[in-house]
Amino acid sequence: MTAQEGGAGPEGVTAVGGGVGWEGGAAGPDQDGDDFVDLPWEALVDHNCFGCSPKNLSGLRLRFSPHPDGLVTRFRLGRAFESYPGVVHGGILSTICDEAMGNLLVLRTGKSAFTVTLRMRFVSPLKVDHEYSCVARLRPEESRMGLEHAAAEILGPTGRPMATATGVYKPVSMDRARDHLVLTDDAAGLLQGALSESSSKQNGA
Repeated sequence: MTAQEGGAGPEGVTAVGGGVGWEGGAAGPDQDGDDFVDLPWEALVDHNCFGCSPKNLSGLRLRFSPHPDGLVTRFRLGRAFESYPGVVHGGILSTICDEAMGNLLVLRTGKSAFTVTLRMRFVSPLKVDHEYSCVARLRPEESRMGLEHAAAEILGPTGRPMATATGVYKPVSMDRARDHLVLTDDAAGLLQGALSESSSKQNGA
């Protein structure tokens, strides 16, 4: 979908093979040969996540693909997400890492995963209008007491780490999640079915 077809988002936003960039419009699964993962949230008609909903034209519209370590998304950010002149805002990079780690856990566990802690290390500034990737992986050796640990790296075009993140998440059942999510009974049923299906696919069931 191009900016002309889908309507322009904020200045500097477009998808790049599974991320965002600088003109507007979401990436299709045929771009760059990517095999995009269907996120369970897509079962919701009004899915509007800032990070991963293709319907949110003010958001990042991240798309994720399988990776040997877990999950990957590629992105290119324009001036709408700028901090210092020509530099991507660190808060947006934190969001991208959180999206990658959180969605990986959702896909693996079949449960909503709420962020408990998120720790970032910024190695080098990212430039606007340049392509980067974010790879997330699980850290099962650290997980205990119902909390799941994950890590993510934002990589430059040569594979050099530009930022790293670690996160702790609390996967919860749909009954518990509904204490915090605004869902009708029908929407909750659809989401639960999508979560279970995604988990089965990820775990080879």
